[in-house]
Amino acid sequence: MAEDPLSALSQLADVAPALASARAAVDDAYRHRMLRRRGGEVAAEVSLRSAVASAALAGGRYDLADARSGVVTDPLLHGALRCAQALPGLAEQWRRAPRQVLARLHLLAARGVVADELLGRPVGTEQPPVAARLDALVEVIVASGGQGMVRAAVVHGELLALGLFPGPNGVVARAAGRLELLSSGLDPRGLLLVDEVHLAREPEYVGSAGSFATGTPDGVRAWLRHCATAVEQGAGGVAEVADYLG
Repeated sequence: MAEDPLSALSQLADVAPALASARAAVDDAYRHRMLRRRGGEVAAEVSLRSAVASAALAGGRYDLADARSGVVTDPLLHGALRCAQALPGLAEQWRRAPRQVLARLHLLAARGVVADELLGRPVGTEQPPVAARLDALVEVIVASGGQGMVRAAVVHGELLALGLFPGPNGVVARAAGRLELLSSGLDPRGLLLVDEVHLAREPEYVGSAGSFATGTPDGVRAWLRHCATAVEQGAGGVAEVADYLG
């Protein structure tokens, strides 16, 4: 098994307890009795809610009921919905070909939002610093082992910081973060409502993402703690979705 390139990050102050608390919440959520009978319905509802929240963070704010009924025609929301629905099918390819998966996520997210010739094409990669950070991110994704929450946070944060994709880059970044949670085995059924938590804590989300982009230990720590909180509270949302579905 390859060495985890992010192992030092979980040793930052207060990060390990936040990760442990979030992990316990995920384990508890996955024991919900309704998942045995109607887990697929719960996952579908979580996918919808996650897409609505991610679109809202990108500037397309709509009521969940309107999104559920299909009356919203905004291509931004439809792109977020396509991304969310595609994640289970992209999980196996994620480790093998992350660049292609990211391009696919952008194509799904940005169709109808940006010009067709820009779909699936990262920008700025001709600049050596950007290319180097993207290469390092790919190495993180293809490496095995390590903390799934930390990896997901780094994938999410780096994609936000790099701004690789025209238009709904944030939708791509959040989808990639969820895909890492799914692929790592932490959230194999895609049940965690992390994007709803990002939206509910939007000022903290934006601020800690900006701090992460600085690369300082305190900035990275703030982002990791925010993402751990999103996982923990997102796990708590599983019971709420199960109760909603009855």
